[in-house]
Amino acid sequence: MHEFINQLAFGWYPYLAVIVLIVGSVLRFDADQYSWRSQSSQFLRRRQMIWGSNLMHIGIIVLFFGHLVGLMTPVTLINALGIGHSTKQIAAMVVGGIAGVAALIGATLLLHRRLFDPRVRQSSMIGDILVLVLLWVQLILGVSTTFWTAQHLSGEEMVRFMGWAQGLATFRVGAAELIAETALVYKLHIILGLTLFLITPFTRLVHIWSAPIWFLFRPGYQIVRKLRRPGTLPATSTRSSGAPDYGGTTVLRQHSESGGAT
Repeated sequence: MHEFINQLAFGWYPYLAVIVLIVGSVLRFDADQYSWRSQSSQFLRRRQMIWGSNLMHIGIIVLFFGHLVGLMTPVTLINALGIGHSTKQIAAMVVGGIAGVAALIGATLLLHRRLFDPRVRQSSMIGDILVLVLLWVQLILGVSTTFWTAQHLSGEEMVRFMGWAQGLATFRVGAAELIAETALVYKLHIILGLTLFLITPFTRLVHIWSAPIWFLFRPGYQIVRKLRRPGTLPATSTRSSGAPDYGGTTVLRQHSESGGAT
């Protein structure tokens, strides 16, 4: 029974979570693009929101790419570079610990703001609070793993998780068995992380796909207005066509649509 539950949780559930994440996000974008946003309430209690949001987002970004690189880098490449497993694990603990604590502080500020500010609470949906609670618990579990990891600095646990993640990515049979005997806190951390992937298309977490990178490539523009002296109004006149003249060239709509004006 234990082997079946382990295979279900760490052999099949990861594929289900990733498939729902990708397919669900595509379907939501196609069906309901208006909801593809973070639904920010930053105009309420703005300072706490800015501090909490920045700390949480920066921390989570560092953690995400740290996990991605750490788990998916082949062990043979690490050995070829001469990096010891113990060294890699200590570096991961330091960087991940700092990013995790920063993200946890940010999530705590945001959760406190959601729960204890009456105006923010009134404008919040149940899903908003649930997502923040899940993220907060996930960060608690992630930070807690450092205490267990500190007891095994040989890097053996890290190699197990690398083999599991890379085994799933290459559809290797029996990948789930590699982490069957790991500590419960690691398993809860993985399960909750996969659950966050699973619910992303149905919550505000979907805005992770909408990083505004395109703003960097948008051409700039400048709005120039001509100031008038106080107390003056633009002179208006009526032409033979019946259209008012505000000091510029007036082009009638039907004349413009017919191509008669340049």
